[in-house]
Amino acid sequence: MDKSFLPLGSIVLLKDATRKIVIVGYLVKEAGKNKYWDYLGAPYPLGVIDPNKNLLFDREQIDKVVFTGYSDEEGKKVIDFLNEKSKEKNG
Repeated sequence: MDKSFLPLGSIVLLKDATRKIVIVGYLVKEAGKNKYWDYLGAPYPLGVIDPNKNLLFDREQIDKVVFTGYSDEEGKKVIDFLNEKSKEKNG
């Protein structure tokens, strides 16, 4: 699996999951913990049901990319920035 970040709106299936997830955000810090997750997701096709219950996951948990979201020049700059920061963090 490619290790670069996916555009917002991408739909993925996580390992050992049956429900698809739509990516709605990046690099979210888990409340009360010192952990940043690669992605913030919502169940597809329902979307965000409760803003107090976030679905957080890392790239390694993605089993399949079902759909790749829209990306323009601005989106590509964000993805490039995230990929670069991720390389710095992970060596």
